[in-house]
Amino acid sequence: MPMPITNADLAAAFEQVADLLELQEANPFRVRAYRNAARVVGALRLDLAAHLGQGKALPKLPGIGTDLAGKIRELATTGHLALLDRLRKQIPAGVTELLALPGLGPKRVRMLYEELQVHDPAQLLRAARDGRVRNLHGFGPRTEENIAQAIERHLAAHRRFKLAVAAQYAAPLLAHLRKAPGVDTVAAAGSLRRCRDTVGDVDLLATLRDGASGDAVCRHFVDYPDVAQVLQQGGTRASVVLKSGLQADLRVVPQASFGAALLYFTGAKAHNIRLRALALERRLRLNEYGLFDTTRDGERAIAGATEASVYEALGLSFIPPELREDRGEIEVARSGCLPRLIEREDLRGDLHAHTRWSDGSASLEEMAQAAQASGLQYLAISEHSRRMTMAHGLDPARLAQQCAQIERINAREQGAQLLTGIEVDILGDGTLDLPDAALAPLDVVIAAVHSNFDISRARQTARILAALDNPHVRLLAHPLGRLIDRREPYDVDMLAVVRKCKARGIALELNAHPERLDLTDLHCRMAKDEGVPVAINADAHAPHDFDNLVYGIGQARRGWLEKADVLNTRPLAQLRRWLARKEDA
Repeated sequence: MPMPITNADLAAAFEQVADLLELQEANPFRVRAYRNAARVVGALRLDLAAHLGQGKALPKLPGIGTDLAGKIRELATTGHLALLDRLRKQIPAGVTELLALPGLGPKRVRMLYEELQVHDPAQLLRAARDGRVRNLHGFGPRTEENIAQAIERHLAAHRRFKLAVAAQYAAPLLAHLRKAPGVDTVAAAGSLRRCRDTVGDVDLLATLRDGASGDAVCRHFVDYPDVAQVLQQGGTRASVVLKSGLQADLRVVPQASFGAALLYFTGAKAHNIRLRALALERRLRLNEYGLFDTTRDGERAIAGATEASVYEALGLSFIPPELREDRGEIEVARSGCLPRLIEREDLRGDLHAHTRWSDGSASLEEMAQAAQASGLQYLAISEHSRRMTMAHGLDPARLAQQCAQIERINAREQGAQLLTGIEVDILGDGTLDLPDAALAPLDVVIAAVHSNFDISRARQTARILAALDNPHVRLLAHPLGRLIDRREPYDVDMLAVVRKCKARGIALELNAHPERLDLTDLHCRMAKDEGVPVAINADAHAPHDFDNLVYGIGQARRGWLEKADVLNTRPLAQLRRWLARKEDA
């Protein structure tokens, strides 16, 4: 059976090609094409390898021409990419790992490789500690020390996978496990089930039908084609490392213990500790096998087949997995007042999308139709503003032209209703990239930081607060500016920002792109506590990007958000009243 190729594998291969081409100073447009392909394929929820394996044609993908489409087919059907194999022979494997370190772009990595013969992070750390890096042109002692600290953090960190990537690897593994002989129920647990923005490993549980063998299930599990290493194999448990580096752990449990085991392996650890302490207060014992009465001779199981039975026996209402972080959920569950968390079906629209007018890949009509196909009734078009020249940002004249075209499209009523808008840059002094006269006619004005990420906390906060004073701003996009595993959040006083939004009647965005998931769960909770509405947006640059809204929903649930807390759950007429400041949040 061939190794399954996920979209994450395809994206990783294209990113490696781009890295290696960039290290060789290849044509920047060619490099950009591979990076775009990685972004498009990585965000696609359609399983391309399975789709092609069924004899179907490759769907039309933004920015993917004939050559790149051929490479997708090559990798998806053979598991190899000839171009990548050639490039890997030309540059040592560890060199590309250096590109993941902060402050090291391709030019600096090439210099380290060529002048110091540095081939991997460990070698670079030795060179930095020996004082050899500072003598290179453009480096210096401070850069050398920063590099050393970044490598130490990199080498010490346990690798974690973005939620969307881990989900791509977990889905086919679960499907494989469901085909094991005698398997009854299969479920994912751990941080994947809790929708954490990153996942360290995948925890899987399985129960058996009567007479089935746990040994057979574990053998089936370790025989999965994508397994690179078997760490453990027995009759009730097995652990493997996939070729991606993601570890997967399987536990085979009795049906009578399934709920208790699912609760235990879902975590979080702090939540489980609190539950065990609550059990002890009642002279009960809680573990992965069940909840037991210890007041008599021996032990008697009183709950465990379902999670709900365990919570009920402890005097708690059922706590959704996303809330299990020991952040007050147990106390609220005791009172029976847990929030009714938002669901994907609650979203009526999306307030942040791009088209070919700036850096998107589809037309206005195509995005309107894709939004409608995703179950949305309205969509705000919010291109970049003119400062974003690489993204073909709009100046006032082009913005007015787009607004006129949106009006014509809406008149045809084909697709979701389009709202006019702009994602306007917050400049260094807190002013906006477009004049008030250009912003005033728009339905939605979104302010966003796209530059000067490393200024001081005081300056960054003052800059954003000044932008929020503009009377036309209705939404602050990706408020922390983070890219998971690629760019740390900028330093800003979020409580001050949230309270400013409350005072000015402005909503905060929860950007659902898997690389952002910005707001964090804690800041979602902060916004809820302060009474500031949150908008869950896909930041869609292509029709398939609306699929990412599910990740924003997971983050929102971790932040205790309910339907009423989310701005774009409102019907369009009600949303328009809010945008026009005719209705309070």
